Amino acid sequence: MNEPIEDPRQLSRRTTPTWEVELLISGVAVFAMLQLPGQLDDALLTLEPRLDGNWRQLAVLTYVYAKGAAMILAITFVLHLLLRARWIALSGMHAVHPDGIRWDKLKSGPIMRRIEIARSRPLPESIERADHRASVVFAIGVMMAQMMIAIAVAAAAAFVVALLLKSTTGIMGVPGWLAVLFTVIMLPYVAAVLIDQKFTTRMREGGRGQRLLHRVLDAYARIGFSRGSNPVMALLASHDGDRKTMLMTTGLMMLALGSVAVSLVMLASPERLGSYGMFPRADALTADVDGAHYDDQRDPLRDGAHPYIQSAVVTTPYLKLVVPYQPRRDEAAMRASCPHADALPRQAQAQARLACLAALHPVSLDGRQLGQLAYDAGSDARADRPALVAMIDLRGLSPGRHELRVGRPVRSDLPEKQDNPDPGYDAIPFWR
Repeated sequence: MNEPIEDPRQLSRRTTPTWEVELLISGVAVFAMLQLPGQLDDALLTLEPRLDGNWRQLAVLTYVYAKGAAMILAITFVLHLLLRARWIALSGMHAVHPDGIRWDKLKSGPIMRRIEIARSRPLPESIERADHRASVVFAIGVMMAQMMIAIAVAAAAAFVVALLLKSTTGIMGVPGWLAVLFTVIMLPYVAAVLIDQKFTTRMREGGRGQRLLHRVLDAYARIGFSRGSNPVMALLASHDGDRKTMLMTTGLMMLALGSVAVSLVMLASPERLGSYGMFPRADALTADVDGAHYDDQRDPLRDGAHPYIQSAVVTTPYLKLVVPYQPRRDEAAMRASCPHADALPRQAQAQARLACLAALHPVSLDGRQLGQLAYDAGSDARADRPALVAMIDLRGLSPGRHELRVGRPVRSDLPEKQDNPDPGYDAIPFWR
């Protein structure tokens, strides 16, 4: 029985009923999602210098998955708006020209006309396909973002548990405990799924084996290990096939995470983006005029925690040197150099730690060691981070170029570079 012809001036009865809500959500959220990745970048750059190695790894892990989810949502909402715009355009043109394409009015040869007519679809069918495609893209994007957030929460929780196990037992590092936790959690589930697929029909109906298998799978289903916890993916898999759906979701997730990883590298080394291969590498030079070392040029958020002075041209009698405290570098060096400080009373402990930090950051001016510099405990005011502060007397210093070198402990968690070893200091040129 043929369906009645619908009025082209009205939407089809088969139009997705949620199209108005989809447009509303995409239109409102797309601007927020486009701004969120940059806000996550700023949050990571603010937190990273404050954290030691383990907590930094947790922050980076959370950042990668959160930014991946934000990028998926941003791309999904933009793509959904474009697809919905195409659907609206097709629906509008169908209302304006309900008789469809007049092939006989187009200038083309008979063969090309036959090919185009054979390959074309009726306009109502194209409208319906565009409508369905937009809804599917919207659902896939929301599903993928939810999956990324769930994985981020689970990974962060596992990381915290592994960190607690490492600190209490001292047996293994965090990666080892993560591997143990992953095995303990996933191995029973994978074994139960495989047994259910291969051997359940061979077990006695209602027997001990089936009851045990039911308890295990039911327990995992309660914590989200089930098709029912992700109905969008279950619908896609049941209509398009398990393998195709898994390849699609895994590919999209890897693409998002890979893009975030590349953006993280670009944040740390923005000079890698561009054709700068022939320009001398700054880290291979004895000293370079890096804006991060001058307070009137640096970006306190994106330049990291580097020692800095007030300006490249110093006209004042004193040079103000600020050396931000870096937990990943300074804490390990302090524990190795000044282990006795922890046992002292509070005030004596503070003085001992200040002296220890001062010894870890010796300063030389034009190759002349300044001795035990009188550092004070202060802060990097623009980044709101603790720092050592010293005032260096420049009275009597001749005009011209001068170089300040601020020593730093070499980080033990980084491999030694054979072609460009860490010199162990920051060089800051300035002029009088």
